[in-house]
Amino acid sequence: MNEVSSKVLAIDQSTSATKAVVFDIQGRLIDRYSVEHRPIYPKPGWVEHDAEELWRNTQSVIQSAAEKHRDFICLSITTQGETFVIFECATGRPLHHAVVWQCRRGDEECARLIRNGHADPVSEKTGLKIDGYFSAPKLAALLRANFDLRSKLQTGDALFGTIDTYLLYRLTNCRVFATDSTNASRTLLFNINTLTWDQELCDLFEIPIHALAEVCDSASRFGFCDNPSLPANLPIAGVMGDSQAALFGHRCFKPGQAKVTIGSGSSILFNSGPRVPTSGIRTIGWTHKGVATYCLEGIISYSGATITWLRDQLGLIHSADEAETAALAVPDNGGVYLIPAFTGLSDPYWSPTSRAAIVGLGASSTRNHVLRAALESIAYQIKDALASMTDGAQVALRPIHADGGATRNRFLTQFIADIVGTDIILSNNADVSPLGAGLAGLLGMSTYASVEQLAELPMEEHIFIPQMSCSVAAGLYQGWRNSVHKIVTEP
Repeated sequence: MNEVSSKVLAIDQSTSATKAVVFDIQGRLIDRYSVEHRPIYPKPGWVEHDAEELWRNTQSVIQSAAEKHRDFICLSITTQGETFVIFECATGRPLHHAVVWQCRRGDEECARLIRNGHADPVSEKTGLKIDGYFSAPKLAALLRANFDLRSKLQTGDALFGTIDTYLLYRLTNCRVFATDSTNASRTLLFNINTLTWDQELCDLFEIPIHALAEVCDSASRFGFCDNPSLPANLPIAGVMGDSQAALFGHRCFKPGQAKVTIGSGSSILFNSGPRVPTSGIRTIGWTHKGVATYCLEGIISYSGATITWLRDQLGLIHSADEAETAALAVPDNGGVYLIPAFTGLSDPYWSPTSRAAIVGLGASSTRNHVLRAALESIAYQIKDALASMTDGAQVALRPIHADGGATRNRFLTQFIADIVGTDIILSNNADVSPLGAGLAGLLGMSTYASVEQLAELPMEEHIFIPQMSCSVAAGLYQGWRNSVHKIVTEP
């Protein structure tokens, strides 16, 4: 194969769309194709996707990419984390809608387990909180309500998988039932100390361990595509959850490096090195040759989704781009704070029962103040999460790498730099997650021998330097904290 013209095809199946992104082996963007899918809200606080629609959209973007490009080294996959599918073993056909990471159907299950004293043992094994954000509580709730699904999982007629597992299974015509360690670590069923599924955790959530996929390194070769649009025997290499893939795509390979991905929600990952941190929310950044790189994590459920809510539910704007214009039309937030606890608050509050509020409205408040408050809430939540994370870190925080659709809003990115008080390094590549999966794929295909070689690849970036005075930033942040305390009490 001619290495100069070789390419990587990366599938990015996110909360809002499915993309096929083509890169060259230097990590430079060549082409991209995208198809959106619809969210499904069966009940208040419940969120699902039509898994068959996700599969159709995956096939569609692959076909679009393959019509123009052929010389692929491999296909790589990055997917929305925590979202899962129960699918038929024989065909890969989904037996229920995909249950999305935003869904809160598992909250009662979590409350029961916490009351019964399981919080610390689960945290020690998984690095995570018992929270409905993660897969297992939602799966347990789904199986309690659906005996047929439970029975099929127990008999082996059905399988459980995060979205990467589901796509792998269908892309290989049901030949490969696998996942990678980053996706496995988001389920509350995976022991990050032993890097294996944990029988005690499976028993706790009443999940049959035989229904879980083989766990591989993130840079593994997972199998071969069986797809008429693609070259025969195209390897699948490089599979990661979207947040971890973004960390990899930013080349945050050294302890102390961190990234924030601002999409529908926000995920902050802080590279803490090869040892499991002793406190905080802990997860796996990636595994290579059986060795894990661990991270501290901050989780925010509603970031860009807050702007979508203002557009779709309240009709305050027609497009997300209007939010930046509105924010700049007023000199400040006018004392207005929007707390986007639509499905509760995550890190550091972990309050699933909290609900959204707009605090500080007065007679002079306008639409622009509310829209500005919505954008500002993203920065305040990032600062909240970083404060919680760095308390458990053994290394100092370096400047933060940022990506995600919301970072196109330059007001927002500058405001994050001001409130957090550190440089924000913004990638000029809007597709950092698929890039990260693609780089892992190139590592798995031995195109590059090490992450050190990947770190030398060129990156196009723009740096936002804090411009606001420390006293003004501190005052704004204190106003946020005061507003949050009106709806939630910290643990």
